Parts: sequence; C-alpha cells; structure tokens
Amino acid sequence: MTASLPHRTASSPAGSARPPEDRRHMIRRRAITLSIIVLLIGVPAGYLVISANQSRDSGKVKEEKYSATGLTAGWPSKVQRRLYQIPVPHPADQIAYYETNNWKTSRLYVQFRTSSAGLDAFLTGMGVNRGELKKDHITVSTRDQHITGWYFRTPGPYSGLVHKQKNPAPTQDVVVNLSNPASPMVYVVARTVP
Repeated sequence: MTASLPHRTASSPAGSARPPEDRRHMIRRRAITLSIIVLLIGVPAGYLVISANQSRDSGKVKEEKYSATGLTAGWPSKVQRRLYQIPVPHPADQIAYYETNNWKTSRLYVQFRTSSAGLDAFLTGMGVNRGELKKDHITVSTRDQHITGWYFRTPGPYSGLVHKQKNPAPTQDVVVNLSNPASPMVYVVARTVP
C-alpha cells in the first residue's frame, strides 16, 4: 500500500490573493486583446492591399502609355523633350505627343499651341529662328501625318522647316499653322538613330 500524501490547502500568504475577475474587467481585457490582434494583422494586410492596387494601377498606366497607337494628350516627359531636343514653351496648350521606337529609328511626335513669343522661344531653343520657316513647306512626311492624324493641305496657313543635325542629335521636322498669328499651332516630328 502506498502512503497517501497530505493535501495542500489553497492558502496563500495574506494580501497576495487576487480577487475574482468581474465581468466588466473581463470584457475590457478581451476588447483590448482583440484590438491588438486587429492592429497587428489588419494594418499590414491593409498596407499590402493598397500597395498591390497601386502597383497594378502603375502597370496599367505604363501598359496604356506603351500600347498607344496615336497622340496622347499631355506633356512628353522631360527626358523625352531633352533627348529629342523639343523645348515646348510656356505657355502652351493642346499638347499631345506620341513616341515610336524600333531598331532603326526613334521618333517623337509633338503638337502644341502657343503664343507668338512662345513660338519664337521654341524655335530659338531648337537653334533656329522664325526667318527659316518657309511658307507652304510641309516638312512632315505623309507617313508621319498618317500616324498622327495630322493633315496639311497647301496652299494654306502652314510654314515649315527641317532642322538637320549630325547623329546622334535628332533631326526635327517642324510645321507651324499660322492661321492665327497670335496663337500658332506647332507640329514637330523629331527623329534620331539609336
């Protein structure tokens, strides 16, 4: 037979006994615990969802940009303007552009409306002047007109010039609609050989 051990009583030193947890305290403790769990899981999960949506939207914007098959309203990037040497002046509106690239030639098509002073600033920025514009000289090829939807008829209010430069600097074909001399519309095709 085994000796039985005496049972210990649940007595503890005086003053260290915890009172039983009341219902209100238990509900508050559980609410705090739940809040902490939600914050630890919910905030990172929410961040991941927002980040994924932004990433997806960015991809869609890039896809639209590179799948464009004609002029897109807005300014060409600073890099494009610098690379193709197209100093779009301020003020300018009705701005649109389109870029094509292949193994042989890269082209940037840009159109904008500006003021008379803006036209002079644009031409000076390219390294030419207004005196080089020739009346009824359409320098944008039929192929390029078809790509952009620009159609120039002569005789008309158009003047043009070709600004040829040595590779790798771009060559720019410029046509200016001077039907309203105070607000000329400018059409540029800049092409470079990579």
